[in-house]
This record gives sequence, structure tokens and C-alpha cells, in this order.
Amino acid sequence: MTDCALLFDLDGTMLDTDTIHQGVFADMLAPTGLTVTEDFYLENIHGRLNADIFAELMPDAGDPQQLSEDKEAEFRKRLPKPYPGMPGVSRLVERAMVEGWGLAVVTNAPRVNAEAMLNAIGLREAFEVVIIGEECERGKPDPLPYQMAMRQLGVAPDRCIAFEDSPSGMRAAAASGALAVGIRSSLDDSALRANGAIETLKDFNDKALEPLLQRIKGETVI
Repeated sequence: MTDCALLFDLDGTMLDTDTIHQGVFADMLAPTGLTVTEDFYLENIHGRLNADIFAELMPDAGDPQQLSEDKEAEFRKRLPKPYPGMPGVSRLVERAMVEGWGLAVVTNAPRVNAEAMLNAIGLREAFEVVIIGEECERGKPDPLPYQMAMRQLGVAPDRCIAFEDSPSGMRAAAASGALAVGIRSSLDDSALRANGAIETLKDFNDKALEPLLQRIKGETVI
């Protein structure tokens, strides 16, 4: 058991893959007449479970779960390997391992995608705990996936930082009781804070990160 932990969303947090996802959705939704602009993607797709997206946007196109699987298979085809992680993420994970902090990935991505992305950025071996929203009774924006990660790691919520980039993920992180920290890969500071972030970072090299790490270690109070 460890005293504190870092909990990471994956897409848009540990690696910036939104342009790949947006392109796949654009191609799949094109027959419906919908144009997946960046604003449309952020408002209607970003951070949500695929099955919910397809049920809402393509209700007559067939089984939403099968559409989800087709979409993610195409994403994996388009994901370059290797792929750059978010700046500073590898160094932060290495530091956590040296310090003995708990580590978990908490994502709404399918497990096969999570494995592919972690392998692409070279960090798969660092994470024993990988919580998948589709495998939980409720996915994000419900806090349950984060709560399950904390339970598996044996760490109290106030000793955890949850890093997120989407509105639904941010709400899940905040509701779990973790220190909810936004990564500004797609949304700005105000949008992330509106969904529960207590702090936002440009990336994992941001100087605002260190006080948060000290906070979960119980050494300082922000």
C-alpha cells in the first residue's frame, strides 16, 4: 500500500490524440450529414463513451457497441507507433515509481486502445492498475472508475491527483474526491475549472504541478 497516487486519464492527458479521434468520427458521421468540426467534437464527443455517442448521433446505423468497436479499430490503425507522450509525462511517471507513489490509468477508452496507447508512448510497464470505463458499472462522468482505482491502490482520495482533459472526465475526477487537475490540451483554464478542476496545467512540465505533488504528500497546503 502506498500513501499517495497519481491517476491519469489517457486520451488528451497522457498523449494528445484528439485529432486522430476527430478524424475517425468525421469519417463515420459523414453519411449522416454531420460535420465534425473541432467545436462539434469538443461539445458532443470529447470524453464520452462511444456507445452513448453513436446511440445519440447515429440512432439508425445499427448496434452502438459494434460501431464503437469499429471506430476504435480504425483509431488503432491510425495511431503512429511510437507516439509522443504529453511533455513531461514520462519523467513524472518515473519519479512516481522512484518515490513509491501509486499509479493508475482511468479511461473511457476500450482496454485494447488503452494498451495500444500506453505501448505507443512506452509506459505500459509502469501501470499495473488500468481502469476501463466500459468495464465498470458506470463510466465517466460518474466518479466510480476513479473510486475503483483508489480502492485498488489503497489510497485515500485527498492523497490522489487525477489528471483529466475533458468535461466528463473532469467531473468524474472532482466527484471522486481526488485533487482534480486539468490538462489544457483541448480546453482552456476556465472551461476545465467550470467542470471541477482545482488547477490546470499546460502539460506535465508546468511549474504549477510541484505544489500539487507536495500537497498529496502532506508537506504543504495550497
